Amino acid sequence: MPRLRALSKTEAGNEAQPLLAAVEKKLGTVPNLMRTMANSPAVLEAYLGFSGTLAKGALGTKLREQIALAVGESNDCRYCLAAHTALGRMAGLNDEQIRDSRRGRSPDRKTEAALAFARKVVAERGSVSDADVDALRAAGFNDGDVAEIVANVALNLFTNYFNHVAGTEIDFPEAESLPCERACAC
Repeated sequence: MPRLRALSKTEAGNEAQPLLAAVEKKLGTVPNLMRTMANSPAVLEAYLGFSGTLAKGALGTKLREQIALAVGESNDCRYCLAAHTALGRMAGLNDEQIRDSRRGRSPDRKTEAALAFARKVVAERGSVSDADVDALRAAGFNDGDVAEIVANVALNLFTNYFNHVAGTEIDFPEAESLPCERACAC
């Protein structure tokens, strides 16, 4: 059950209404995440600005979606997993790539390095080692790319935590649960 209300366009204040209208124009709908962020136009504007600016960066749409899936899985954010499964498909990811991304894997060495690093940033709360950054460089990422990977992790941590606190109602098809890969009876 939601803790924070998802506002309709008419319930949103004057500052949030044009932001929601722009989202609707771009996506054809306004996801509950943004409708809930509209309770604070500053939060909605910050999210849209951060997300929009990163979309203009060096990392491609597929990799940004894969990072979102890896971070969402690390934080068990059901809303973000549902949203980024749908957005990942729109970006060209297939079901296997989506599952692999959630686990921090890829058959592509460069993508796998980025996903492993993103998961490490989450797990270690940013306290990664020189070897972790060197592994990204060895995979072909430059310092700007590393900065963008960290920024994409941060953006997704924000939405994961926001959804956990808000109890955002999922308005995308729910992402399937991943089967356990451990040798146990779970």
